[in-house]
Amino acid sequence: MPPRKNNPETDSARDGEADAKTLDERKASALNLLDKGERKSKVRAVPAAEQGSLYGHLGKSNPLDAIAEARATDRAAAAAAEDVGEVAEEEEPTKSVEVVGDKKIIHFKPPIIIKELAAMMELKPVLLMQDLMEMEIFASLGQAIEPEIAAKVCEKHGFIFEKERREKGAGVHKVEEVIEVPEAPAPEELEEDQLELRPPVVTFMGHVDHGKTSLLDAFRGSRVVHGEAGGITQHIGAYQVERKGHTVTFIDTPGHAAFSEMRARGANVTDIVVLVVAADDGLMPTTLEAIDHCRAAGVTIVVAINKVDIPRADVDRVKRQLQEIDLAPEDWGGSTICVEVSAKTGQGLDDLFEMIHLQAEVLELKASPEGPARGVVIEARTEAGKGPTGTVLVQSGTLRVGDAFICGVVSGKVKALLDDCGQRLDSAGPSVPVEIVGCSGVPSVGDELVELENERKAKKLSEERLEQQRQAKLAPTQRSALETLFNNIEQGKKASLRLIVKADAQGSLQAIEKSLAEIDSAKISAEILRQGVGPITEADVLLASASDAVLIGFNTKVEAKAQPVVKREGVQVKLFSIIYELIDQVKEAMLGMLEPETREKVIGHAKVLQVFKLSSGKVGGCSVTDGRVARKARARVLRDGVPIYDGGFTTLRRFKDDVKEVKVGLECGIKLGRFNDYLEGDVIECYELEKLEQTL
Repeated sequence: MPPRKNNPETDSARDGEADAKTLDERKASALNLLDKGERKSKVRAVPAAEQGSLYGHLGKSNPLDAIAEARATDRAAAAAAEDVGEVAEEEEPTKSVEVVGDKKIIHFKPPIIIKELAAMMELKPVLLMQDLMEMEIFASLGQAIEPEIAAKVCEKHGFIFEKERREKGAGVHKVEEVIEVPEAPAPEELEEDQLELRPPVVTFMGHVDHGKTSLLDAFRGSRVVHGEAGGITQHIGAYQVERKGHTVTFIDTPGHAAFSEMRARGANVTDIVVLVVAADDGLMPTTLEAIDHCRAAGVTIVVAINKVDIPRADVDRVKRQLQEIDLAPEDWGGSTICVEVSAKTGQGLDDLFEMIHLQAEVLELKASPEGPARGVVIEARTEAGKGPTGTVLVQSGTLRVGDAFICGVVSGKVKALLDDCGQRLDSAGPSVPVEIVGCSGVPSVGDELVELENERKAKKLSEERLEQQRQAKLAPTQRSALETLFNNIEQGKKASLRLIVKADAQGSLQAIEKSLAEIDSAKISAEILRQGVGPITEADVLLASASDAVLIGFNTKVEAKAQPVVKREGVQVKLFSIIYELIDQVKEAMLGMLEPETREKVIGHAKVLQVFKLSSGKVGGCSVTDGRVARKARARVLRDGVPIYDGGFTTLRRFKDDVKEVKVGLECGIKLGRFNDYLEGDVIECYELEKLEQTL
């Protein structure tokens, strides 16, 4: 059989009849399926090339009108399907714009059509097309883009994109709500009339049985010490005392070395520390640990020399010991306030209270009672008849009965506020300690409490934090390490290299301290939080954990009972036997903490010979006069020697090809960012950024 000759006219007519017949059949099938609520998924199966003809066959000249009518009919069909117990396979994408404060949030369920997204943002679609072209994405107005791309485009124009999803089998849309904890404004950011003077928060610290709780008992006029097991404080308590018209909030921390971590947390929430030293015992190891915690927290220290009424009291010996550790008393020419007191006889209590008030005036402690309440948990437990409770020190805002809150992973609603005497309060302002009833669980000591809008948001945020906590347990704890300090600096985590040094002998310790002090640098310094002779103890590890420091041992070891604490806290311990290796590693760590300096390196120039107008904007036709022009580098436009624009390359072409670089003597087309003001004679200077390591 001879081959059939192609006749374009007859073939076209034949194909048109076949297409019309096929479309008639598909139209009838689609309309029949519509009665069952299934039309939408079947109509979408029509190829894109045939949809234009189908729209015309449905009597719509404008495809967008046809789409709109089809969508309206789809919704009616879906509703009818639900009446008979059938659920449509797909739901029409929902979209809305929500305004929350100064934020404009776009809710959109995929597919995300470019033209529809532009209409929601009230922008011309061509602007979105230009944004996509800058991201090297080329699409038509009717095409869909990924949610990640849509989020970047929305962010560029001041919108926040949130993808909506549908709960399985529910047929309803659910917005993935993002709950944000309100940030606490810094006191310097608030107006003067918004701030009010607040009572100082004072912490009692010192060695066990030196009289911390007895002093507080004398202030309160009650017998707190008799309620403690063996006369030793077993938990952190907070009390507010009013004396001679002045109010002070006291935090009573345990003095025993086993509670070092709790005491460290107490130091971080306090304004003034009253260091209690017994006049007969003087400074003890636990007292020195407390001083280290105070210095690491940067709080003011007032020394209360207690038990001055007993015959063995030696006040001058205590002051000599204080002077040896750079806490010289005022009456010895120093700056440390020392008050001689007796909790038993009441001697000096008025003077101590007056000195605390004087220090508070010098510090000018202020806070805003307005806004969401924020505070810190200083004690938590479960009580019969109350359930989980937490003692919270309010730091800003005002906490009221009925307020919803989040506290670490625990949420709740304030059912009752109780003071230290068990009396109910309606509200608690800054520096007021209260016991909160209404927690969903027992919070952790040191957790921050933040007031939220409602209980629903608090519960949702609690669930999210619990999930994050579960994920965090799978990853190892990240602590300061000599090898990773540069990464910490980039994230703004550290300002100086903090060290805790232990050595085998006092002579070695002095040699190490002298060598570290001789590291001369105006940019960075090594701060020794604590130094001592002997093995690395559990107390050393807890202090390193609380202050994010690195433990260094010289010719010494880690105590057996401290080893599991090191592993649990994730603190880095470095042991050395050669002193110059120790100093070299510290120097390397200090260098690593300095961010490299950035310097520009000019690699070439190009001169604009002609300006071309394209649909995407203007492009400069250039000739490279020296060096080279690289696509990954940055460039600036110089006009009469003055820079008028600086940015990255959007286009670098040789003829019609995109290239990575163009060398001297060759011509190319250059477009920088969204710059469109090229003129003949402009010079484009191309440069790279070099990072140079700093020196101490």
